[in-house]
Amino acid sequence: MKIWLLAVGQRMPHWVDEAYADYAKRLPAETPLVLKEIRAEARSSSLSAEAVMEREAQRIEAALPQSCRLIALDEHGQHHTTASLATELQRWRQEGRDVALLIGGADGLAPRIKQRADALLRLSDLTLPHGLARVLLAEQIYRAHSLLSGHPYHRA
Repeated sequence: MKIWLLAVGQRMPHWVDEAYADYAKRLPAETPLVLKEIRAEARSSSLSAEAVMEREAQRIEAALPQSCRLIALDEHGQHHTTASLATELQRWRQEGRDVALLIGGADGLAPRIKQRADALLRLSDLTLPHGLARVLLAEQIYRAHSLLSGHPYHRA
């Protein structure tokens, strides 16, 4: 099983790339975390937020791996503890198909992408910058893996 992190937006600060890469490389070869950056739509006064999200949705759909479980990050999504995320990770592994975690652009995700998703996931009640969301998600995936494997990284 491969975990894809599809994130709208490119050219993150160096610290984001470094922190993401650090957590991604800690995962085992049989469960890699792979980042796919999706070009954000240029904002202009002639495009509504809905039009921007729709153009990004087209890029997202083109980037999605075939037959993957789609988990969209959304402020109204399901809240997980680390333990419940670990349980989800274990279930995904048993299912065997790839998982795509999706972080939308500045305006969020088009409603049709959220409707298509197998689940919505909320990282926090706080609004986070997208780069930090990448890092937080990578760390939590690693933490869930460490909990499942009995690694001492997670000590709660």
